[in-house]
Amino acid sequence: MITIIDYQMGNLRSVQKAFEKVGSAAEVTGDPRAVARAEKIVLPGVGAFRDAIDELKRRELVEPIRQAIERGKPFLGICLGLQLLFDVSHEDGEYRGLGVVPGEVVRFEVPPGMKPQDMKIPHMGWNQLDFVEDCPLLTGVDNGSHFYFVHSYYVVPRDETVVAATASYPAPFCAMIQRDNLFATQFHPEKSQADGLRLLGNFAAL
Repeated sequence: MITIIDYQMGNLRSVQKAFEKVGSAAEVTGDPRAVARAEKIVLPGVGAFRDAIDELKRRELVEPIRQAIERGKPFLGICLGLQLLFDVSHEDGEYRGLGVVPGEVVRFEVPPGMKPQDMKIPHMGWNQLDFVEDCPLLTGVDNGSHFYFVHSYYVVPRDETVVAATASYPAPFCAMIQRDNLFATQFHPEKSQADGLRLLGNFAAL
């Protein structure tokens, strides 16, 4: 059973339906006791970092998440669920994250020499992945495959060895991380058609 964490920050049903499509049962819950008992955990999310971390704290979900990762349970963060794992976000201020992965969350900036109209923020739509490390979640997925992104901020890990894949907008940025039992994507696998379903199926099979 896969446990999808409900903290009122995303389309949880679309993630649940995607797992069901690959033949894996998934429950949606905001109960910290259920998260503590979970075999595999998914932390999705769409929205503002500050609101998300406040909701996780209010619902007493921070410690169950940290403990599950420390105990080696398979864990998948999606979009905002990736960013929340980091030390700090600079989205509309400076806010502390879960501190599971050293690093920060920063905003896309238009590089010198490029016009703002040539680089729309948020980065929204399909983009190619460039694999950096062998990752079990990418088994059966071709390097260069397209995944669906919607975000204005991206993560900068302090330890670059956790980067599993990058994408470019226009410079390369971290699109996916892995560290032991911990995986997280900036893109939305549940919205990425066949390759996204393959990634979720690989997670379910861990």
